[in-house]
Amino acid sequence: MKLIITLLACLAAAIFARPLSAQDKPKTEDRPKTEAHPTPLKIQTVFSEFEGDKKIKSIPYGSLITADPGRGWETAKIRIGNRVPLYAGKEGGFQYIDVGTNLDYRVERLEESRFGVRVALERSWVQGDISLPLEKDTAPPSPETPRQIKQPVIGQFKTEVYLVLREGQTVESTVATDPLTGRLMKIELTLTAAK
Repeated sequence: MKLIITLLACLAAAIFARPLSAQDKPKTEDRPKTEAHPTPLKIQTVFSEFEGDKKIKSIPYGSLITADPGRGWETAKIRIGNRVPLYAGKEGGFQYIDVGTNLDYRVERLEESRFGVRVALERSWVQGDISLPLEKDTAPPSPETPRQIKQPVIGQFKTEVYLVLREGQTVESTVATDPLTGRLMKIELTLTAAK
């Protein structure tokens, strides 16, 4: 009896297993494509200032980022600068503001070896200073009690762009003119493979 039950179990297994082994293997078109490997990239941004045709300033910033297929946007940030004091009156004393560069990158891998790059650049700097009265007073000024304080004039530049770049490509993304000084400011972006 045990022998009959064992034979019936083997027969049932052979019958039910046969259709599964007879199934067609997936065609190569149906198989998922293998993902490209993550691409380490270097993004370089150069902020340049011109007086007429003469370049007077060139400030480079660079960051490494990996464009990983399937992960969407990858990000990198740069923050550099100083805190500048501003006089806020007798009761307020001094307050500090950040002056420098904030640079945010977002990169996504696109098809055909192209990359989508979002860049947000905010740059501020001390352009000069002006003298402001400390307080309103009718008494004549004296060396012991100055009536004015020098306050910084802060210049500012902001831009946000989305670019589609290939590896090794350089583009001039933004050009603007400072309304106070007349200086021309340019942003140039280069995307290269990291080494």
